[in-house]
Amino acid sequence: MTTRRQMLTAATLAALAPLIGEAAAKKGAAGGPSTAAGPVPPGALPRRAAVKPPAIRTGDTIGLMIPSSANWDPFDLDVLLEALAALGLKGKLGKHVLDRRGYLAGRDEDRAADFNAMVRDPEVRAIHCIRGGWGAARLLPLIDFDAMARNPKAVIGYSDITALLLSLHARTGVVTFHGPNGASDWNATNVEWLQRVTWRGEAATFENPKEPTGAIVPDENRTRPITPGRARGRLLGGNLTVLTALIGSPYLPDFTDSILFLEDVQEAPYRIDRMLVQLKLAGVLGRVRGVVWGTCSKCGPGEGFGSLTIPDVLDDHVKSLGVPAYHGAMIGHIGRQFTLPVGAEVEIDADRGTLRMLEPAVV
Repeated sequence: MTTRRQMLTAATLAALAPLIGEAAAKKGAAGGPSTAAGPVPPGALPRRAAVKPPAIRTGDTIGLMIPSSANWDPFDLDVLLEALAALGLKGKLGKHVLDRRGYLAGRDEDRAADFNAMVRDPEVRAIHCIRGGWGAARLLPLIDFDAMARNPKAVIGYSDITALLLSLHARTGVVTFHGPNGASDWNATNVEWLQRVTWRGEAATFENPKEPTGAIVPDENRTRPITPGRARGRLLGGNLTVLTALIGSPYLPDFTDSILFLEDVQEAPYRIDRMLVQLKLAGVLGRVRGVVWGTCSKCGPGEGFGSLTIPDVLDDHVKSLGVPAYHGAMIGHIGRQFTLPVGAEVEIDADRGTLRMLEPAVV
């Protein structure tokens, strides 16, 4: 038999249920919903379906602009235009590529105007950022994401360009490309990967070359497992410093079930440590299925004692995740590098040191 107390308790719980639900919703909105993997990173956008941009073809026009630091050497532009011409492409320079405001390539409004004009220009097939440095994140509130959603185009670059690559994918779903900047070395390796991924639409497997270069065993471009195994997921990442600076902003993609790739340059190990801790505390690291660490050029511990090394830091923050991970992929501030499709589905094989695309990234 139901007692009066039981009836009153049931009635009270029924009355409070909407209030409890509302409080839970507010808590989720304030701190992000929690899962076994940890909280969703603040500001992370819901995952969108990937949108493949058109492939680059012989005769196409490539838009060339600078979203970040000023270009101090006009010869870079001459080499870039000649390199594109040698590949059968036409380069179209933004109006402000020779501007300068301190360390920036002109005013934010003008750099953003160059980018938006190229997104809207039907003649421009893809956009290749000429150089990185710093400044791309300053443009994000000025970017016409709706225009990119209506006119998907391949956007190519690395380092500071990470801010554009991640925000464009997060806001529109368009697959972007972490590869050499326009002012990078147009060597055979860089051209080959750029063409395989953005021209020919291959579902490529990224694997460092293993042939010796003068030594009796290969001593360059070596990979090393951090945690063995294989995993699949959406490829997201880029420059660690730039990615970390986007946390809490409305330009960060959701890293749930992703394969995370990272690189950096001229950072002391304690700074890499600090940034990986931030990714962990923000809920990014706890959500990934695998990690590819590229290079950290000029990131040694320095002379003397008292410093962790990059391998130490990776053991602390990547190996501890228990997901497949490896170190040494040709990603970063190096002369020869891959062109990786940000937002495409891939498979990592940490034992072999490979990253395999599961489908083409362009149409």
